[in-house]
Amino acid sequence: MADGGNVVERFQQAVQHRLSGDYDQAEAILKSVLTEQPNDAAAHHELGLVYSYRALMDESLQHLYRACQLQPSSTKFMTDLGKTFAMFGEDDKAKMAFQHVLRLDPTDEEAKKQLSYLGG
Repeated sequence: MADGGNVVERFQQAVQHRLSGDYDQAEAILKSVLTEQPNDAAAHHELGLVYSYRALMDESLQHLYRACQLQPSSTKFMTDLGKTFAMFGEDDKAKMAFQHVLRLDPTDEEAKKQLSYLGG
């Protein structure tokens, strides 16, 4: 399945696999997408989430950070990076990510909530 369909279809399949907990299939499809489109921010974001759910910290942060580099105005990508930092006990880095989100969008309720959890 990782080779079937166009990139957009495969990306959507990967998201569905991630949402249903089939992380192996999601990972395989996302890797195939990134082989064709290495600068696809959304695919890096999704793969970062897959790795975070599997507690693969380095891999997760690498892809989430890359998504943020490729699409620096995405509050969603930066919020998920912050949540992942927090999940892995990197509270100072998480706070910095959420503060960055609030610089991009001072009304972002999720970033405000996450900062309050972290005491920041």
